[in-house]
Amino acid sequence: MPLDSLFPFDNSYARLPERFFSSLPPTPVSSPTLIKLNQPLALQLGLDPELLQAPQGVDVFAGNQVPGGAEPLAMAYAGFQFGGWVPQLGDGRAILLGELLDTSGVRHDIQLKGAGRTPFSRGGDGRAALGPILREYIVSEAMARLGIATTRSLAAVTTGDQVARETMLPGAILTRVAKSHVRVGTFQFFAARRDIPALRALADYVIDRHYPEATQSERPYLELLASVIRRQAELIASWQMVGFIHGVMNTDNTSIVGETIDYGPCAFMDTFHPDQVFSAIDHGGRYAYKNQPPIAHWNLSGLAQTLLPLIDDHEKTAIGLASEALETFRGQFDALYLAGMRRKLGLTEEHAEDDALLQGLLTCMAKNQADFTLTFRGLCAASDPTTTGSQDVGALFAKPEEFAAWAESWHRRLATEAISPSDRQTLMRSVNPAFIPRNHRIEEVIQAATRCNDLAPFHQLVEVLGAPFDEQPHNARFRAPPATDEVVHQTFCGT
Repeated sequence: MPLDSLFPFDNSYARLPERFFSSLPPTPVSSPTLIKLNQPLALQLGLDPELLQAPQGVDVFAGNQVPGGAEPLAMAYAGFQFGGWVPQLGDGRAILLGELLDTSGVRHDIQLKGAGRTPFSRGGDGRAALGPILREYIVSEAMARLGIATTRSLAAVTTGDQVARETMLPGAILTRVAKSHVRVGTFQFFAARRDIPALRALADYVIDRHYPEATQSERPYLELLASVIRRQAELIASWQMVGFIHGVMNTDNTSIVGETIDYGPCAFMDTFHPDQVFSAIDHGGRYAYKNQPPIAHWNLSGLAQTLLPLIDDHEKTAIGLASEALETFRGQFDALYLAGMRRKLGLTEEHAEDDALLQGLLTCMAKNQADFTLTFRGLCAASDPTTTGSQDVGALFAKPEEFAAWAESWHRRLATEAISPSDRQTLMRSVNPAFIPRNHRIEEVIQAATRCNDLAPFHQLVEVLGAPFDEQPHNARFRAPPATDEVVHQTFCGT
């Protein structure tokens, strides 16, 4: 099949005004090799996996060939990074090839990450090292399997070239799929320039593509804000429920459609603590686990500010309406989070004391250095008081008797509901994963790939994480927390 028909592109973002992006092709690499193609995702996108794995497909993933219908571009945006304003960021090492409609008619961006310098590179080399590309592939696909809104990974290739970081490292490129790459920072880019026509064009574009129901509102731009608030409340609640820490919740990393985007120094917690931070550049703990909900609210406030001129001609009225919308975030988040945590605890009804019960467990976990994922997975068996499950979970706690005291209250609460132990356990096992992408396992993958050119650990980990809620007894070692000498204390950005 010729390159002209390999990807049936239909590009809407490229039809926006020229100041929204910079048009340019990817920079070719010397010797690309396919690491992995996500075949199920390719089929969902209506693409032919066999052709994508052929040399012509690999050349597209490497940026060596631009398929027909593609309109490659780097998107412009700004953002607040760790609270500091940066007026121009943009895609410094990513090229949006174009957009595809999947087999259900849903539009997706196809982007190459690590595809070379752009006008937004700000002195960077525009490339990506192999380690961060493997991390993003692993974690983004794990998130998808966990049912969390996320960008996806279609393919990863090595480039045959080296990139300079602290040392010379093998280069790689990720083909990222997203429902949109528009960010809060995209709106902030135009708002900072007082470019109201561009703001309106961007808002209209986002409404038309992602929130068409907003056109039925008397105030479509206010409804746009409300819709984004809902999506972010859903997203952050889903992060908290699995112990995921994004690490760089800047406004340029806040997706307008509520997908997890930009997997830099992200991590899943092993030992639970609300103050947990992994990012090596987050010195003050701004993006700690406990801070993710308020930071999301802060980022949404930034979006609201950009939309004020569109919401109403009178600034005071616009501020009042936007403020009312923002005030709904915490209530929406709290309701979604508590509902999800009830399911994790095996509760199917709402009782007033449920939040206190949950907080009692989390406090006990933090005090006793209990593993987040193993604790909640262990509760599945422990929900039946006639088994030894509670003793097994208690062994995860520094003081098992403190967990046992909490479990007595929990079992009394469970006894108020008319659901069989087996049905409850089935429900709990569907929301409490047995497997997460643990930091030390990802580090093993990266070290094997970069030091020994061994990608077998990568492929195995991706396979295990493809069924996170299954028991997989033959893969039990991937459930285990790190030994003392395996603990990963810091994670790093790919640049």
